[in-house]
Amino acid sequence: MHSPSSLNLRLIGGDIVRTILSMRECVDLMERAMTTISTGATEMPLRTVLPLPGANMAGVMMGYLGDPESLGAKLLSIYPGNPDRGLPSHTGVVILFDLSDGRPCALLDAAELTSLRTPAASAAATRALARSDAGDLAILGAGEQAKGHLEAMAIARPLRRVRLWGRNRQKAEAFARENASLSPVAIEICEDVEAAVKGADIICTTTGSNEPILRGAWLSPGTHVNLVGAGVRSAREADAAAVLRGRYFVDYRVSAMAQAGELLHAFEDERGAADHIAAEIGEVFAGKRPGRTGPDDITVYKSLGNAAQDLAASHAIYQKAEAQGLGTAVRF
Repeated sequence: MHSPSSLNLRLIGGDIVRTILSMRECVDLMERAMTTISTGATEMPLRTVLPLPGANMAGVMMGYLGDPESLGAKLLSIYPGNPDRGLPSHTGVVILFDLSDGRPCALLDAAELTSLRTPAASAAATRALARSDAGDLAILGAGEQAKGHLEAMAIARPLRRVRLWGRNRQKAEAFARENASLSPVAIEICEDVEAAVKGADIICTTTGSNEPILRGAWLSPGTHVNLVGAGVRSAREADAAAVLRGRYFVDYRVSAMAQAGELLHAFEDERGAADHIAAEIGEVFAGKRPGRTGPDDITVYKSLGNAAQDLAASHAIYQKAEAQGLGTAVRF
């Protein structure tokens, strides 16, 4: 516990977030956080999304996590055009509060945190749902989340092939050159989505598309899909067939029923959508619900992201930064 005069607010920049917590550590943290969600030891109101001019958005995600015990909020702006300016599309801060007295104790770069915890959550889901021999990876999109997912999927499974599709081939080729060290094999550039996913047994969609780019008819038996890019009800990266063919898993039921565009577009009523959810991924981690039931199952993990994931990663980063004296401590 801090005395009234001793509490510092520790400012933790993106350079520290990038280096202090490894992707491998974060994968384990995401499994723990999502298991905690499914035991009910969290409080997470639906995130607030504020539409802004020019297809931009702002959002607030607040929550309490029981393990590790932490309280905080992420304040985020989403500007899809930012990558063309050399900036991240998601920018903002995560603020943590001291649980002994409620005062703020840390402020972290949300862009780097999001680029870490999102692929780490996908990797945790992939470890649980992909076939044990899966290793043919297709990544759709060539932005910041594509990079994280390349690194994370190499942790989840030994990769024997990596294919990449992006709307801009020049950007995709640059991605392959710049991130070659993250892949155990050469990154192949594909001309279209169908060629990228043909025969793949792990697929990650990391685009900002509002309309389906992935068709269920293209999925091979046994494939695992991480749907990552579409984060609001009006957006979807996969068509209804991809949803209906798969055993469908979510990170948090409450948010999925409000904001999982692919799921909600696939059904005429919410009851059908709710019934199609096989489980929260935390229930699979905890052994309460089955994940893959056979080698030919198509499994789909819908990643919306949530405050518990942000809190788990932020708490670990803050603890490390405190111990190592990293960041800037400001008297608050």
